[in-house]
Amino acid sequence: MSDPVLPKLSLPVWMSKGEVGKLAAAAYAWFSLLVSYALWPLKQLDPMACSEQVLNLVAWQRDITRFAGEPLALYRLRVTHAYANAVDSGSVAGFKRIFERLGIGYIEIAERMDGLDWDVINITMSDTQLAENESLLEVLIQHYGRTCRRYGWNIITPIPMEIQVVEFSNETITSLAILEE
Repeated sequence: MSDPVLPKLSLPVWMSKGEVGKLAAAAYAWFSLLVSYALWPLKQLDPMACSEQVLNLVAWQRDITRFAGEPLALYRLRVTHAYANAVDSGSVAGFKRIFERLGIGYIEIAERMDGLDWDVINITMSDTQLAENESLLEVLIQHYGRTCRRYGWNIITPIPMEIQVVEFSNETITSLAILEE
């Protein structure tokens, strides 16, 4: 939420100089300060802009606990999306939305695969996604994961490749031999 700006006072030309101009500037500064004080509680309702102490109270209300080493920006994001994440937990599409909301990126989720136990869920992601978000992934699985399920990771490592298309001219000769009877 941006700070509100009071409309500038426009005094007549003959009053805008001297002591009256100074009084108008002081009054404008005073009332701007009063407006900012009056709007401070409203700013505390937004988890992305509130103070850290208020953020901790909102997080407690939404059942979010800050894990060790979690950056403040990620903590604010988790608190902001706590309700939507709670609604989305429990489905494959919802779990994908949780990961995208928190900045992990696109993932693939596979359930009930042939050859594996029914309770195994495989999450496929790149190696950088796993390396950058290891603690967050553990917290998300613990908090929003399905009960009585085991989670496995399938890691994709992108390898840069180049394919060149070139022309080569080779002659081919086909000979046909027929045996006569």
